[in-house]
Amino acid sequence: MSGRYDWGMRVRATVDLFNDGSHPGHEPQALLVKAGDPGEIVQIGEHVETDTPIYIVEFAQNLVVGCFEEEIEPA
Repeated sequence: MSGRYDWGMRVRATVDLFNDGSHPGHEPQALLVKAGDPGEIVQIGEHVETDTPIYIVEFAQNLVVGCFEEEIEPA
């Protein structure tokens, strides 16, 4: 697995990101991050079934969201 982005990179969301159920402190389908919001990649994982990178991005207020490559871009 090789990804387009690196750990520590400043990025911004390219789309609105909603709660898929992985954030129990927020309502299901609640808006977590708006398109254009800045963040920083704090970890990189892998979606095992599809062999694609998952970027763990810390956005404002210590909100950490897993993002696919098409959901972020360099800031």
